[in-house]
Amino acid sequence: MANLYTDIPEIKFELENSPLMNRIVELKERDFADKDQYAEAPQDVADAIDTYGRVLDIVGDITGNIIAPNAEEVDAEGPHCENGRVRYAAKTYENLAAMTDAGLNGVTMPRRYGGLNLPVTVYTAANEMVSTADAGFENIWSLQDCIETLYCFGSEEQRQKYIPRVCAGETMSMDLTEPDAGSDLQSVMLKATYDEENDCWRLNGSKRFITNGDSDIHLVLARSEAGTKDGRGLSMFIYDKKDGGVDVRRIENKMGIHGSPTCELVYKNAKCELCGDRKLGLIKYVMSLMNGARLGIAAQSVGLSQAAYNEAIAYARDRKQFGKAIIEFPAVAEMISNIKAKLDAGRALLYQTARYVDIYKALEDIARERKLTAEERQELKQYQRLADAFTPLAKGMNSEYANQNAYDCIQVHGGSGFMLEYACQRIYRDARITSIYEGTTQLQTVAAIRYVTNGFYAQVIEEYLSAPVHPEFEGIHRRIKEMATKLNVCTAAVKEADSQEVLDICARHLYEMAASTIMSLLLLRNTMQAPELFAKSMNVYLLYAESEVEKHFNWIRHMNAPLAEGFRQA
Repeated sequence: MANLYTDIPEIKFELENSPLMNRIVELKERDFADKDQYAEAPQDVADAIDTYGRVLDIVGDITGNIIAPNAEEVDAEGPHCENGRVRYAAKTYENLAAMTDAGLNGVTMPRRYGGLNLPVTVYTAANEMVSTADAGFENIWSLQDCIETLYCFGSEEQRQKYIPRVCAGETMSMDLTEPDAGSDLQSVMLKATYDEENDCWRLNGSKRFITNGDSDIHLVLARSEAGTKDGRGLSMFIYDKKDGGVDVRRIENKMGIHGSPTCELVYKNAKCELCGDRKLGLIKYVMSLMNGARLGIAAQSVGLSQAAYNEAIAYARDRKQFGKAIIEFPAVAEMISNIKAKLDAGRALLYQTARYVDIYKALEDIARERKLTAEERQELKQYQRLADAFTPLAKGMNSEYANQNAYDCIQVHGGSGFMLEYACQRIYRDARITSIYEGTTQLQTVAAIRYVTNGFYAQVIEEYLSAPVHPEFEGIHRRIKEMATKLNVCTAAVKEADSQEVLDICARHLYEMAASTIMSLLLLRNTMQAPELFAKSMNVYLLYAESEVEKHFNWIRHMNAPLAEGFRQA
C-alpha cells in the first residue's frame, strides 16, 4: 500500500534533522506541561518527534490510499451550487471523513480545545502530502488553518466557541477578495454595521474568488468605519454559517483545483461578530492570516512538484522507445533530474521557513500567558524577522517551481501528456494557480525586496556560509560563495543607480538571485547530513542556480534608468 510519508524519506529528514526542532518542541510543549493531563501528550523531545512521525504516517496512509485514488474522480465531477449552497464532489466527502475520523483537524491548536498541539512544521508536512495526493482537496482541508488567526486575535470566548468545532471537522474560509478588490485589499467595501437592537454586527455586500466559500466558519474582512476608503477602516469579523444570511451566487469555472469550490458570495444582513479590535482587520489580522496562507501555498507547491516528479519518473521508466526506456535518454533524464533538484531545493526552503514560523509563533503564544524574558523577546524578534523574510521566498519560488516542474512532467510524457487520462495534465492545471493566489509572485517580490536592499538576505547568506563545511563539499561551497558575491554586486549597483524605476525593474531579478543562493546553501546543509538523499540534487541544482544567478547578473549590470523606462509599453 502507498504511504506518502514513508515513501518520501526527504519529508522525514526535514522533521528529524534540524537543530531547531528541539527548541520548537520545548516551546510548543511548554517544557511538557501537558504530559500529566493528556495521555497523548509527549514526555520529552524524543517522544514528541516520535509522535509527529506517527501522525504523519497516518496522513501518509490516508493520502496515499484514499485521497490520491479519489483525485481524478473529484477533478472530473467537481463541486456544484444547489439552492445557494455548495455540494462537494462525492469523493470529497469521503476524503473529509477520512481526515476527520483520524483526528487530523485543528492539528496546531492546543489540546485544551481538542487540537493535537502540533508545530507548524509538522502541519506543513501534512499539507505537502495532501497536496501531492490532490491539490484541490488541500485547499479545503488546509483552510482549517484560519483558526490560527482566530486563536491569535479572538477572545477566549470565541476560542472556546469555534476552535473545538474546527478540531471536530468543521471547515473554514477567509473571505477577503471582492469583485473590485483583488490584490488591493484596501479597496474592500463589504459593509459592516452594528445592530444595537440585537447587539451584533451585520454584513452586506459581496465577495468573489472565495476558496471553500460555503464553509462552516468564515473570517471576513469588511468595512466597519463609514466614510473611509483605505485599510484603516477595515475590521475582521467571524461569520457562523448556522446563523444564515450568506448565499453562494455561483461557483467559478476554473482551469484547475476543481475539487475546491471557489465561490461568489452574497451577504444579506448576515449576523457576525467582531474578531479583535476595530480598524485592525487589514493592517494586522489579514497580514497574519495571509502569511500563514502563503506558507500553506508553498507547501501545496512542493506537494505538486513531488506529484510531478512521481508521474514523470514512473512514466519514463515504463515508456519504451527505440528499444529502451526513455529515462535512458539524456534529454529526458535531464528534465527529470531538474524536477527533482528544484523539488529538493524548494522543500529545504519550505521547511526552514516553517521552523522559523514555529519559533516566533510559539513565543508569541507564551507571551499571552506570561511576560517574556529579555532573551525570549530577542529570540522572538529574530525569528519573526526571519519568518517574514523567508515566507515570500518560499511561496514565490516554490509556486514558480511547481509550474515549471508540471510543465516538464508533461514534456516527459510527450503526446500522452496532452491526453486527459494521464494525471500530469491535472497536476499542470492545478499548479497554475499557485503563483497567483495569496499574492502573485510579483507581490512576493514586493514583500521580499526590502530584505535585499537592507542587506538582511546577505547577512543570512553570510551566516549560512560561515558554517563548517565537509572537505568534500568545499568546491560546492566556493561556487555558492561566488553566487553570493554576484548578488551583493548587483544589489550595490541597483542602490547606486538611485532610481526607483531601476529598483522596480530589477527587483524580481534580485529576489531570484537571493532565493537561488539561499536554497543552494540549505540544500548543501542537507547534503552534508544525508548525501544518499541529496547529493545528486545538489549537483544538478547548483548548475541550475549558477546559471540563473549569472543570467540575472548580466541583466542587472546592463540596466540603467533610461533603459528601465523603456520597459513601459504603451
